[in-house]
Amino acid sequence: MKIQFIGGVRSVTGSSYLITTDTAKVLVDCGMFQGMNDGEKRNLRPFPFKPSEIDALLLTHSHIDHSGLIPKLVKDGFKGKIFATRATADLCGILLLDSAHIHERDAEWETRKRLRKGRKAVPPLYNIADAAESLSHIEGIDYDVILKVAPNMEVRFKDAGHILGSAILELWVNESGKKVNPVRSLPLRKPSAPNGSFPLTEASNGVKIVFSGDLGHKGTPIVKDPTYISDADYILIESTYGNRQHKGMKETIEEFAGAIGETLRKGGNVIIPSFAVGRTQDILYILNQLSREGRLNNLNVFIDSPLATNATRVFLKHPECFDKETMELITKGQFPKGTPILKFSETPEESMSINRIRSGAIIIASSGMCEAGRVRHHLKHNLWREECSIIFVGFQAQGTLGRQIVDGAKTVKLFGEVVAVRSRVYTIGGLSAHADKNGLMDWLTHFNVKPKKIFVVHGEEKTSIDFAQSVHERFLVDAHVPKPMEEVSL
Repeated sequence: MKIQFIGGVRSVTGSSYLITTDTAKVLVDCGMFQGMNDGEKRNLRPFPFKPSEIDALLLTHSHIDHSGLIPKLVKDGFKGKIFATRATADLCGILLLDSAHIHERDAEWETRKRLRKGRKAVPPLYNIADAAESLSHIEGIDYDVILKVAPNMEVRFKDAGHILGSAILELWVNESGKKVNPVRSLPLRKPSAPNGSFPLTEASNGVKIVFSGDLGHKGTPIVKDPTYISDADYILIESTYGNRQHKGMKETIEEFAGAIGETLRKGGNVIIPSFAVGRTQDILYILNQLSREGRLNNLNVFIDSPLATNATRVFLKHPECFDKETMELITKGQFPKGTPILKFSETPEESMSINRIRSGAIIIASSGMCEAGRVRHHLKHNLWREECSIIFVGFQAQGTLGRQIVDGAKTVKLFGEVVAVRSRVYTIGGLSAHADKNGLMDWLTHFNVKPKKIFVVHGEEKTSIDFAQSVHERFLVDAHVPKPMEEVSL
């Protein structure tokens, strides 16, 4: 059996891993490359495998860096099923269609520019019809159900606590032809060895691989905390924040409230670039809480993202993913609506009207890394104003506009125009939907079977290498940071 690390290694985008056995080929995630200088070129390249030969695709969650190339996969010949949690399947129904719309629009814009120069038109990476066709391959399944996905291969989805429907994958593979036996009667406990290493126990038939997917930050609003797993032969663990710690949630909310309060007192607007799925709903939850507690009053909140609006509706369809506190608020009718005045912008005209507001507006718009969407228009109208603020509430990948601003750029280019960065820039890392270093380490301590190897993925190169070193020193286990396209025999 082999695993090939196609993407999501030494970077935080393009997650995709190919498992090849004597009898099957199964893909885990099929993500789009974002932000990097060669990201667009990498998306256009042919897949390093024949899509028609892939038996199944296992999808950890709906974020585009994990799902965004699914329509291209289907367009290029994939005929199998795509297995995901029910919430993830519903979210893909809006995210992939939105992604296709963006590709169509960008291709149209590029084509007009090329035609004026006498050059050929460019097709979109995929179109809305391709995205719609890909959705017919997705099969929603429940958490905690063991499912056969290929010959001698079974999977179970466990809650990753990252966003609605996000999953950790437990994958059992047996190439001997014997029945896979994924059920182990081992207690869930922390390692008892003094040095923190994993105690050894007997392995069951076959090989078990655990994919962490994107692990959630414990204590974040709405979704449950990540599930602990007890055993694995091989682990793939993300490392987005593998070399740093988040502030506590109480301190994070104080920082967030302070940033908003200061901006409103100065007479400016607050721009929050936010991922439509997960982060937007978390922010609404926190604004609702701050209003109910009387800490921020008379808030005018604009949700300027049809995608975020639709995602919020999907959230409300899946209470099985909510934590206890969120369920109580929904029961009382206090979420997603509450004391803040929420205004959902559907049309382009409604979006443009927001930019006539000079002060007092909290504008939540996608995309979260400022690479596309309506947030770029709001940045153009507010970024140069000293009384305004930009609050980043998620990771900004290298090469993105958001990363430029966070790294202190004095000017940025928006719609062909150079715009000065004079507004106050805040980075609220504690609102991240990713676990920090302590959270990742905590998750690993709950395995009570020593793995043969841990692969560190989904992190910028230095972060992944630093985290792998920490894992090796803490658990005395082989921790490896794969290179793009590296293939490993298991």
